[in-house]
Amino acid sequence: MAGTLKSVLGKSKINLSKKKFAIVVAEWNEEITESLFLGAYDALISLGAKKSNIIRKNVPGSFELPLASLWMAEKKEVDAVIALGCVIQGDTPHFDYICQAVALGIMEINLSTRKPVAFGVLTTLDKKQALARAGGKLGNKGEEAAITVVKMLEI
Repeated sequence: MAGTLKSVLGKSKINLSKKKFAIVVAEWNEEITESLFLGAYDALISLGAKKSNIIRKNVPGSFELPLASLWMAEKKEVDAVIALGCVIQGDTPHFDYICQAVALGIMEINLSTRKPVAFGVLTTLDKKQALARAGGKLGNKGEEAAITVVKMLEI
């Protein structure tokens, strides 16, 4: 786990005000992904990032996250990317294919660009589980994704 915002505040080894972040947000399951975005955005600001250095890009769904994240990571001025989405299991194996494709795609971007790209994609059995992880009783995985890229930048 990346840790909590409280546990990393004031401990960053780098000046985040000079770092540029891209946050790529899936529009599918918007109620959940918007909450994830706010968690990531607020965490970056709390950790010292400038509002003007945070770029938001929306994509239709989670399947599109890897390509848009790659486009952002390929930009010289972008230091790290946060990919945010939510895939809720349905009655067909579609869930399994999307989740696997997105996870592998994000991993490949990390390796090919050598830039931190956080996997902030919820893969849940139902909407209730997603809401619990998007600012509910289990925290906000968007915030955790932001903390993850900050910690990776420190390496």
